[in-house]
Amino acid sequence: MRSFAQSFLILSCLALAACSSTEKRPEELTEREFYNEAREAMDDNNYLIASERLQQLESRYPFGQYAEQAQLELIYTQYMMSDLENALASAERFIRLHPLNEQVDYAYYLRGLAVYELAFTFVERYLSSDQARRDPTALRDSFHYFDELIRRYPDSQYNVDAQKRMIFLRDRLAQYEIGVGQYYMKRHAYLAAAERGERVMLGYQGTSAVGDALAMQVEAYQLLGQDYESEQALALLKLNYPEHEQLDEEGNFIVSGLTTKERRTLIGVMSFGLIE
Repeated sequence: MRSFAQSFLILSCLALAACSSTEKRPEELTEREFYNEAREAMDDNNYLIASERLQQLESRYPFGQYAEQAQLELIYTQYMMSDLENALASAERFIRLHPLNEQVDYAYYLRGLAVYELAFTFVERYLSSDQARRDPTALRDSFHYFDELIRRYPDSQYNVDAQKRMIFLRDRLAQYEIGVGQYYMKRHAYLAAAERGERVMLGYQGTSAVGDALAMQVEAYQLLGQDYESEQALALLKLNYPEHEQLDEEGNFIVSGLTTKERRTLIGVMSFGLIE
């Protein structure tokens, strides 16, 4: 019995040794094997392994038949891991190196997506309470990248989604301008607030922020003593946004209350408005 158990143990060890000897180390993989392992990892949603294999493939076979495809799919794996900065860098690198690649529109699309996610990772999750203090740079960059995709590749399959995101981004940019205008109202900078309202009306027609821009102009011009401009803005508000929250049931204007806030405290001045 003991002899049988010893024989079984020896055979098991030999089998394990044989299996391990047939497994290739990464440095022994061919270009196709690297790519196949990356694809299998992606199919299993194991984007970390997929990313490692794609980078190893490009490093060992930079001029191979899978090199360009590996670079493109690396953007996707980095995006799926929320490695957004690297996804952006990889997308820009691919666009620069392979402008004639038949899938380059996908790199443009992923570039826009990466910046879109960056915008809402920081802007929405951590600074959602105050529009005026948000940095709109990522919002503008994402809008620009999606716009560039649509202009360069009008038949791209990614344009429908890009257009939807651009509508959302444009609305958020308009709301940012409103937030800045409200910031000025709180600080009694009424002319600057009115100008922000005008900026929204000229640059963001069709967004939900236009009604707020008109309401801000009504109040700002009133406080500036520019009655004609205030009445013009009020007429437009009543005509186009009769249900606006700053109009009562009879169409009378309701002041926002922003200007009732006391002027800036000493700490507010010293912190440039970051602390009130």
